[in-house]
Amino acid sequence: MQISELINLQKMTTHSVVDLRSDTVSQPTDKMRARMAAAVVGDDVYGEDPTVNELEARTAAIFGKEAGLFVPSGTMGNLLAIMVHCHRRGTEALVGDLSHIFLYEQGGASHLAGVQLATLKNEQDGTFSLQDLRRRIRHEDCHEPITSLVVVEQTHNICGGKVVPLAFLDELAALVRQPGVGTGNARIALHMDGARVFNAATALGVGVERICRDFDSVSICLSKGLSAPVGSVLVGSKAFITEAHRLRKALGGGMRQVGVLAAAGLVALDEVVPLLSKDHERTKKIAKAIYGLNSPNITVDLESVQSNILLVEITQPKLKASEFSTRLSIVDAGEVEAGVTDKNGAGIVVKASARDWAFARLVLYHQVDDEQVDLAIKKLKYVIGQYDKQWPRT
Repeated sequence: MQISELINLQKMTTHSVVDLRSDTVSQPTDKMRARMAAAVVGDDVYGEDPTVNELEARTAAIFGKEAGLFVPSGTMGNLLAIMVHCHRRGTEALVGDLSHIFLYEQGGASHLAGVQLATLKNEQDGTFSLQDLRRRIRHEDCHEPITSLVVVEQTHNICGGKVVPLAFLDELAALVRQPGVGTGNARIALHMDGARVFNAATALGVGVERICRDFDSVSICLSKGLSAPVGSVLVGSKAFITEAHRLRKALGGGMRQVGVLAAAGLVALDEVVPLLSKDHERTKKIAKAIYGLNSPNITVDLESVQSNILLVEITQPKLKASEFSTRLSIVDAGEVEAGVTDKNGAGIVVKASARDWAFARLVLYHQVDDEQVDLAIKKLKYVIGQYDKQWPRT
């Protein structure tokens, strides 16, 4: 390897990296690590892990529910809710067509739970038409599946971290509780995929108990913006959790001395949840910086930025979101010479999510501080400026 190549390699390894792909890349805090190391544990399958029991009880109380269940992932939490609520064969659950359950959980409802997912068109704010929902409910015709569950995602990921309004949630609850909706005495259940429900509560200025008041179950992720390394908590009635606990074992989710993980969740509830507003403020700061460029190629809908997720819209038809994301991850000599560096003169790498979307997604979390936000803005401005030179406004 030549000296010049070694120098270039050294530069690559010293770049400042701002990882905004997802809040799942968040790291456990020092207090979490200390609490995990000192956690009192027992066998959770026997219900004997005191740290897990504390996490489950505290989470249930915060959400105004009777009981909770610690599970390895939000995907398992959602699947368990579907399995409990849709226990009868030939049932279906109604979900949004842009929901995480439908798009990114491998269709587990069908191939593991035997439950059909029927979709409702998600609006830009994460809601769906309640008139369409009422029309789609099925329970009398012997040719059709029985609608047993409706799922809402809060906040809504693919809709850009939108906070589903309380008014919509109230109207939805009222609808499924109307006489004649459901089968016999069995009403249609409501489940909330609340992976980022604490972000919703922060944005709305209300408690999570109010948001989830009318929902029979809620799955809450601890390992996204809350910075815990692993896990979610599923909450609901005692009867619901008893059945979910049994099914968790069948799915391979029975864990033993797992208080070492639950301990981080307790710290998250106490010390990270109160800081979520900072993530929202920093997300808005990046959005304002992009919006202020007035680029003909890349922009944001500033008014729609409500939480810690920012969708950067690619309006240039010759540019793919994946190409934009890749460019953000590359440091070329020109940008270093232009001063697009950190305080030590190192280049800036910004990691963003991009699939086959018309946008790139940026997500903020506990470890993305003001300095990293400023670095991300510096990089974004430079790269967008390059595209604007290539495709100027006509």
